[in-house]
Amino acid sequence: MAAIRAPRTAIIDIGSNSVRLVVYQGPARLPAILFNEKVMAGLGRSLAATGAIDPVALGKARVALARFASLAREMGVSGLRTVATAAVRDAANGQELIDCAESLGLEVELLSGEQEAKGAGEGVLSAIPDADGIVGDLGGGSLELVRVRDGGVEDRVSFPLGVLRIPALRERGGKAFERQIGRLIEEAGWEGRGRGLPFYLVGGSWRALARLDMTLAEYPLPIIHHYELTPTDIARLSRTIPHLSKARLRDVKGLSSSRAATLGDATALLSVLLKHLGSSTTVVSAYGLREGLLYGNLDARTRAQDPLIVAAREEGRLLGRFPEHGDLLESWIAPLFTGESAGEARLRHAACLLADVGWRANPEFRAERGVEIALHGNWVGIDATGRAMLAQALHTSLGGGLDVPAPLAELATPAQLKLATSWGLAIRLGQRLSGGLEGPLERTGLVLEATSLGLAMLDEDRGFYGEAVERRHAALAAALGRRATRISRSESA
Repeated sequence: MAAIRAPRTAIIDIGSNSVRLVVYQGPARLPAILFNEKVMAGLGRSLAATGAIDPVALGKARVALARFASLAREMGVSGLRTVATAAVRDAANGQELIDCAESLGLEVELLSGEQEAKGAGEGVLSAIPDADGIVGDLGGGSLELVRVRDGGVEDRVSFPLGVLRIPALRERGGKAFERQIGRLIEEAGWEGRGRGLPFYLVGGSWRALARLDMTLAEYPLPIIHHYELTPTDIARLSRTIPHLSKARLRDVKGLSSSRAATLGDATALLSVLLKHLGSSTTVVSAYGLREGLLYGNLDARTRAQDPLIVAAREEGRLLGRFPEHGDLLESWIAPLFTGESAGEARLRHAACLLADVGWRANPEFRAERGVEIALHGNWVGIDATGRAMLAQALHTSLGGGLDVPAPLAELATPAQLKLATSWGLAIRLGQRLSGGLEGPLERTGLVLEATSLGLAMLDEDRGFYGEAVERRHAALAAALGRRATRISRSESA
């Protein structure tokens, strides 16, 4: 009997710079990206000069829409949304593209600037639930600013400041450009609104800027999401970018020539925005409008789910041997770590959910597999330090021992990695004791005393305490500065 396939949803995003199809499948709170393709049509490139989309761009967009409509049908997509943003909204001939899309069976939602802003804000909240600051979504035709706080979107505003319009504005000189942007910010009532708060960067041009900085700084973890750029970093990039050769830019992994061409303009705009908003730093979000549209359709209960835990549970389900074992394992080791912060506890939970993901790998490389999944997995709701702690826990739990693999020491403190190593040893003990079964974990427990780490068992379960279990019990106890003891379950009641 064939397995029941999870429904597929998709979004066709007709943006000012690109036209893109993204197909999703998986848990509603955080579906995985099944397919992602874009065409750099440049619909907004001619708007500043002519007020219309030029024929070449229209032609590229028509071809892209025809392909994307065909792909969505062939993939059996059950829910398809087609949205258009600033270029189509503002262009004199934007209706031509809408008519083309509708002839292909696509129903186009022409988003207002406020709807774009709301979508971008909700996209950031989907990936960074505790975001508290200003979201800036830089597209080809417009810039949206959104205040996010306490899991919700508050004030928002849209400006005709897309990256394709910036070159014309900068032609009059840097000071004139800054005055014009400052005036728009002040007239909209946003002067100083980000004082002391982070500015969340959404949009391909700002992601490209972060990618460039990672390369120049030789940052050890090439993950864009949650990467931080300080105002000092941005000022340095403003000075550096004009002197970078095309050859040097081609060396930046993942930086397309079309995005490279926008770096100077994107940086100039960002510098002025930070000055007038008063933001303390910037944080890159890989999630934006498209993810916000999905997130906005969820009920409150689903929206409240932790995206890291949802994704880790799904990954464990797909790659592990024992469904639901991770949650039980987390409960079993939790008594050892009662002094943790809430943030540490959720990382430990994620590690338990992922504890079995390396079992299919060659035994000599299971620990490496765990590190790879933790560091480079498509996670959100986690920063570089969190990824490093997760990687250390999986490295240890999958047999990598107590050493710290590169580049974890560059991303987390020794104390954080020591804690994560303890998680890994505890997970390793629980897995060996139980053999991946529920019963042994449900009938046993860990008891942390001042000088000992007890393993409480029923008398009839003493057979589970074999040589391998004894070794792992002793290793965990030693890491916690205690001696390993066995306790009759009745004694610990």
